[in-house]
Amino acid sequence: MPQLGRLVSDLGPDKVLLDRPDRVLYRYDAIAEGEVPLAVVLPQTTEDVARVVRWAREQGVPLFPRGAASGLSGGAVPTEPGVVVAFTRMRRLRIDPARRLAEVEPGVVTHEISAAARPHGLYYPPDPASYKQSTIGGNLAENAGGPQCFKKGVTGDYVSGLEWVDAEGEVHRSGREAYDVVGALVGSEGTLAMITRAWLRLEPRPRHTRTLMAHFPEVGAAAEAVSRAIADGVVAAKLEFMDAACIRAVEDAFQLGLPTEAAALLLVDTDGDDLEVVEEELERVAEACRAAGGAVHRAADAAEAERLWQARRAVSPALGRIHPHRMNEDIVVPRSRLPEVVRRIRELGEAYGLPLAQFGHIGDGNLHPNILFDPKTTPEERVHELAHAIAKVALEHGGVLSGEHGIGLTKRAFLAEALDPATLAALRRLKRAFDPEGRFNPGKVLP
Repeated sequence: MPQLGRLVSDLGPDKVLLDRPDRVLYRYDAIAEGEVPLAVVLPQTTEDVARVVRWAREQGVPLFPRGAASGLSGGAVPTEPGVVVAFTRMRRLRIDPARRLAEVEPGVVTHEISAAARPHGLYYPPDPASYKQSTIGGNLAENAGGPQCFKKGVTGDYVSGLEWVDAEGEVHRSGREAYDVVGALVGSEGTLAMITRAWLRLEPRPRHTRTLMAHFPEVGAAAEAVSRAIADGVVAAKLEFMDAACIRAVEDAFQLGLPTEAAALLLVDTDGDDLEVVEEELERVAEACRAAGGAVHRAADAAEAERLWQARRAVSPALGRIHPHRMNEDIVVPRSRLPEVVRRIRELGEAYGLPLAQFGHIGDGNLHPNILFDPKTTPEERVHELAHAIAKVALEHGGVLSGEHGIGLTKRAFLAEALDPATLAALRRLKRAFDPEGRFNPGKVLP
């Protein structure tokens, strides 16, 4: 048995949870259940993390990094008895307006970065739907996106440097000037190192934003509108999609005035410093929507725009009220293939006889099909069969298995179909180079 008393003496009793009721809470994330950890560590400094890693190396114990546990691929749950390293106490945040940088620790909640930067006229563009809950450590682990990812990019596009702890407990600081270690760590789902600090680029807030909602009588028509607009050269700030199941769920839960008769809905922002360009770009989106059979409504003011975007952010909790049990898929396909993909996914849900809702960052080709089910009446194997079928649709149309939720546990079995043997071998060599003994988040990502 590992010497847990040594861990307590190294860190202090206030940073180590050993009582079983406390430990049980850390076996779960948003969708998955893992093993009960041997201990939970709540580090407050980088040196705390380094001490945990050195202790784990000596004791032969695996480590499972954890942020806010809002992840949707089982990436934070322990796959075997080990130690969960929960970063929620590492919350230091500093804005450097002259360099347009935010220096943040992994426990900082994502929306707090833009809130701190606002007095300087700056903001942090990546904005996952869970931005008021998810922490930046989890965003880095999954390379999270969000509604602004089409125009602004994803988390990794804003990372200028990282502080991280390697498998021997040594602390490193890496920039991106020459050898891009940062690029390897962002999106690695905690399997290569423990990230303890990040330097993130900030941008000036655009002076003007305009918003529209378009709704359609058929789900594929919404995707056709997106393809038309992008082919016309539009680069919207946000371009989001909700199907009929999402629309009805949100309206039933929050009464936001959405068109419940619609089969699909698009929410679009254009932004910039030149109002004429912003208006012209929004009108081009509107024309693409009308050409695809959509009805267009422009937000009258900022308050109405905020209400519309509240509807998009409410999708997940609204679906959760209807079906507490759901599998949230996360695929990316080429934008030119979107109409046939969303139609095919709808058909799969009907063929399997399972309620299925689709939404996502459609401007970036990133879709989140949600399989809704009751475990009392639906065998788990059937849910996984449908998830596998959806994954195959993405691959067959030139897409990938994940845009921002990660591979984690839920898609690990599918990865061998998505990558050729040479690529998988290269990824395994990378894992061994960073983590020779396999202590960091074992059982995740690689099949």
